[in-house]
Amino acid sequence: MMKKLFFAAALIIGSFSAAQAQATFGVRGGANLSNLSGDLRDEDMFENKVSFHGGVTLNLPVVEDFVSIQPELLYSRKGFKSSGVEYTNLLLQQRRREGRVNYNYLDLPVLAHVNAGPVYFELGPQLSYLLSVNNETEVYDGNGNLISSTENEQNKEGLADFEIGYAAGIGFAAGNGISLGLRYNGAFTDFVKDDSNYMEGDLSNARHSVFMLTLGLRFPSGN
Repeated sequence: MMKKLFFAAALIIGSFSAAQAQATFGVRGGANLSNLSGDLRDEDMFENKVSFHGGVTLNLPVVEDFVSIQPELLYSRKGFKSSGVEYTNLLLQQRRREGRVNYNYLDLPVLAHVNAGPVYFELGPQLSYLLSVNNETEVYDGNGNLISSTENEQNKEGLADFEIGYAAGIGFAAGNGISLGLRYNGAFTDFVKDDSNYMEGDLSNARHSVFMLTLGLRFPSGN
């Protein structure tokens, strides 16, 4: 855990030292389209879920208006919807899960930002911290009888606190500081602990996958 925090801190400190002009602050927010990736046991059980993100940005120019480093701090809601299809669990029992699960994260991407006229490209690593979980699912047996119903906004049992991933995107930036972009967040690490039987083991190799439609506003530097 400490190594991950030091890694993120080093990236941000390096960003400040690389800056050759005055930094500009900004805010951004928008919609998330999230699901799961990885070596899933049954991908048909999971559907895309629409949610949101929002937070603050700091843009640090490196090569005038062409290349900059942009660390961000974002609240991002990820997760999936359960499709309601029947499946067989590890005990060979018929089950059906309906509802959705929200994973509430604090994301720290540190992005290389390249401007090509009004178009920009961005790419960089991301460290995410799991704040809480809101599990709104119902599980039924093969006869359609309700077995369990869950609505928990705090319990992170069986889940990793930190996730290491990446972000990449493209967008358009206007001269007045307003930007509109499409970004993808992927993960290098599974978010369920190796020794956990979280959700009957269905998510043992799962990783978050998020498309973000994001609207940004960068404030003038005052120069």
